[in-house]
Amino acid sequence: MKAKKALGQNFLKSQLALRKIIEAGEIKESDTVLEIGPGRGALTEKLLEKSQHVIAVEKDRELYEFLKIKFAKETESRSFVLVHGDILEFKVESYKVKSYKVIANIPYNITGAILKKFLTGSPPAGGQPEAMILMVQNEVAKRIIGRENNKIKESILSISVKAYGEPRIVMKVPRRYFSPAPKVDSAVIAIKNISRKKLVHLAGQPIFNEERFWEIVKMGFAHKRKKLGSNLKSIMEPEKLQNGLFYDKRAEDLTLLDWIALAKI
Repeated sequence: MKAKKALGQNFLKSQLALRKIIEAGEIKESDTVLEIGPGRGALTEKLLEKSQHVIAVEKDRELYEFLKIKFAKETESRSFVLVHGDILEFKVESYKVKSYKVIANIPYNITGAILKKFLTGSPPAGGQPEAMILMVQNEVAKRIIGRENNKIKESILSISVKAYGEPRIVMKVPRRYFSPAPKVDSAVIAIKNISRKKLVHLAGQPIFNEERFWEIVKMGFAHKRKKLGSNLKSIMEPEKLQNGLFYDKRAEDLTLLDWIALAKI
């Protein structure tokens, strides 16, 4: 079955990478696992060995029909639910799960949209997952980790992920581990302890204006080469930025805690 470039399909064929993804997921039999774009089902098979409840969302009609046949037994036993649809329109709360994990080799062209959808998910139950184990482009993985690897500056992506969870790189995955091979190397990332309460906890305030926080972050990163004194001048007095030692810094130099301090100012 030929991969479709328009859907960002690159099928993982490495048993090592599959094993590392499963290990990072720390899957229990009672866990509900959501898989995005199961493709030919290589990861799905491993997930079903660990979990009694796997939901897979596949956009490609041809692959959906293929998976229906391949996992007919698991579907009949109700350990597997196959959905034909777009993950960005998928509503996990419709399946009445109390908690779940997202474990997937995702289409790289919608990585940012997937992270935003699930990390900022809101109640009812089934909003945010408790963990996400994802295959992403290697450079994107480095950007998500940001300053922790000592070379790459923070980005709005890294701040967005760290605001709701704890990311780490599990392993680098060479392009030869895929069929067809993509143009770049990949990496498995794990985002654990995902919670909307993290920002409030770090702020040390029972009430923290999350909307205002993101407004400041987005404005700070609007012109990356400019300093915050320039980017934030329309919403913050220069004296407050100077008192907080942020006036002459660029957005990429601030940590998550810095942004929280800035929002509190």
